[in-house]
Formats: sequence, C-alpha cells, structure tokens
Amino acid sequence: MLGDLVGKILDKISGTSLLATGLLLLTAFVSALVAYWRTVEEKSWKEFFEFVIPHEVITHPSARADLLFWVTKKALMPFLMLPAGIVFVSAVGYATNWLFSTLFQFQPPLVEGPAGPLTVLIFTITMLLAYDISYYLYHVAQHRYPLLWELHKVHHSAEVMVGITKDRVHPLDELMNRAWDGLIVGVCFGIWSLISLNLVELTVFGVNVYVMRNILMMDFVRHTHFKISFGPLNNVILCPHWHQLHHSTDPRHYDKNFGLLFSFWDRLFGTLCVPKPDEDFKFGLVDRDVRDYQSLAGLYVMPLKRMWRHIARRIRPGKPRISRSSEEGTRP
Repeated sequence: MLGDLVGKILDKISGTSLLATGLLLLTAFVSALVAYWRTVEEKSWKEFFEFVIPHEVITHPSARADLLFWVTKKALMPFLMLPAGIVFVSAVGYATNWLFSTLFQFQPPLVEGPAGPLTVLIFTITMLLAYDISYYLYHVAQHRYPLLWELHKVHHSAEVMVGITKDRVHPLDELMNRAWDGLIVGVCFGIWSLISLNLVELTVFGVNVYVMRNILMMDFVRHTHFKISFGPLNNVILCPHWHQLHHSTDPRHYDKNFGLLFSFWDRLFGTLCVPKPDEDFKFGLVDRDVRDYQSLAGLYVMPLKRMWRHIARRIRPGKPRISRSSEEGTRP
C-alpha cells in the first residue's frame, strides 16, 4: 500500500512539473512589472530590465554564491528532497491509517469512489494548514536552537536577494525539515486517507498542494528586492515585503515573520512585524565572518563544523565555553 501511494504521487509530480515552473515564472514576471510600475516614474523596457536585474545585485558575491549553490544542489541531489518528504509523510500517514483502522476495527476508506468537490476543498485547506503550521514551528526552532541555527544561517547569509536565494538552504536542513513535515502533515494525511484514498489521485497532496502553496506564497518573488504587498490580504497571506523583513539585519526585525504562506500564525503567536510601506532592508548576517558564507565550502561544510563544535561542548562540559557572541557574532 505504501509503495503504491508513493508511486502515484511521484507520477503526478512528474506530470505537472512544467506547469508549476511556468506558473512560478509568470508570477515572478507579473510581480516585477507591478513593482517596477509603482517605483519608476519614467518607464522604458531598458529601465525595466535594469530594475529587475540591478548590476550591483547580480554581480554581488552573495548572488554568485547563490548561483553556484543552486547549480550544485540541483546536480548532486536532483531527486532527494521532494521524494524524501513524500516518504516521511507517507510513512507517518500509513502508520496513522493502520493505527486508527486497527483500534476502531473498520476497513478504510469510509467514502468509496471519487471524492466530491466539498470534500476536495476541505482536504486542500486542511493540508495547506498542516504544511504551514508545520513549517512555522520548524522555522521558529531554527532560530531558537543553536544546532538548527547553524544550518539555517546558510539561508540568512544572503546579502542580496536574487530569487534563487529561496533555495539557499543547507541539504541537511532541508532533509530535517522534510522529516519534521512527516509528523504533523503525515498524521493529517493519514486521517484523510481513512476517509478517501482517491484524494491522492484527484487532487492535492503530492501535486496541487505544493503548486498552490508555492504560487500563493510567491517564494521566488519574496526572495527578490520587489517590495510586493497584498493590501488587506496581508492579514491572511504573508506578502513578499513582510518576508523580506525577516531577512533584515535590523535588531528590531529579529525573529519576526516566520510564516511560509499564512500570516496569521505570526499574529497568533506574537511574532508578526509589519514593515513601513516601501521600507528598505539590509540583508544578511552580522557575524564577523559573514563573508565565509559566500563560497561553496562556507555554505556546505562550515555549518557542519559549527554544529560539531556545539555537540563537542555538550560532550566535554568541563571545557570553558566560548560565548556565542564572541565567537560568531550575533544573528538576525
């Protein structure tokens, strides 16, 4: 059953990858047009392309590091992360399905045949909420616990935002995030699989939830310099400008706006910070060796070394502990 479930999802993903890419690129292009139209008075195509790809941004060492990191991750791990997430979620979902059906002595699914529109809609919303609260909790933990922060600093070390900065995530960090998703999201999916297994074939889990979430949260756009706001919709969806504040080096913005798609988690847990309209930010870390993160060795290897230092201190508690601020600087 688990193998068939994973196989169905992978088939759906491969069939929609081009559509997802096209929608993401279209979203980025429209966002660039909107940001340009609101910012520049005398408009021309030449000015538009200079606005979209500023020379000082595209030639920055951080942008070069983003490109190298993105290429090497795609080359070395093209099929690791998404299938890994599906395996974790599917395994927990299968265990949840088995546990509930065994405890209550019934044979799933409860609803035979294709799911109706209302069931599909509720399933989609609940899976989006499960993914989003799962990410929010993990993201807060990344900032709170030193071991996780050493990995997450890879993402925050970007000093300019160039779209693919969204993928400036250490592979181990990404894998751990996928494993964490297996808990909340896996249980949610397992409960739904008790109701209707046909949901996997018809709608969301492996395909549309990812596409829908990526389109709505505009992950590429929010890792650019386009200050896009959604107006009143900001109360529900975390707009790109609000996420850019999360990358700010200003101490007022530390540990704010953790959300992925929805903004109400931050409001609910007191971590929301609303930027001023068109407010500019300085991105990156304030660590003394922040430049070390602008190389492949700094992005791949240095976080693992620093994690080991934290572990070694725990193993050898008698050794004098160097304060985090004196060794590595502070963090946004």
